[in-house]
Amino acid sequence: MASYDLEHPAMTDVELTDVLFALSDPARLAIVREVSEGPLSMAECGATNPALPKSTKSHLMKVLREAGIVRNEPEGRGRKLSLRRDELDERFPGLLDSILR
Repeated sequence: MASYDLEHPAMTDVELTDVLFALSDPARLAIVREVSEGPLSMAECGATNPALPKSTKSHLMKVLREAGIVRNEPEGRGRKLSLRRDELDERFPGLLDSILR
C-alpha cells in the first residue's frame, strides 16, 4: 500500500454500532448526505468548511472511513470521497435510506 492509500475495512468487519456512532455526529452526517449524491473531492465537500481546522476535517473523514461508510482515495493531487452505499445496503439493508431521509 502506498503511503497516500488509506486502509478501508472489509465490509464483513464493519459493525452496526460503529456505523451508527459515526452517523450520530451532525458534521459527519452532513458529509454523508453530500456524498450520497455522488463522489466529491475533499475540496468540494461543503460540510468541511474552511473555518474548520485541518485536523478536525481529517478526523471527521477518518471516523467515516474507519466505520466503513466512505472511501477516501487519492485523485490527482487531492482526495475523492465516495459513499460505500452498495456495500452498506447489502450488509445493513435499508439503514442508509432510513438515516438519510
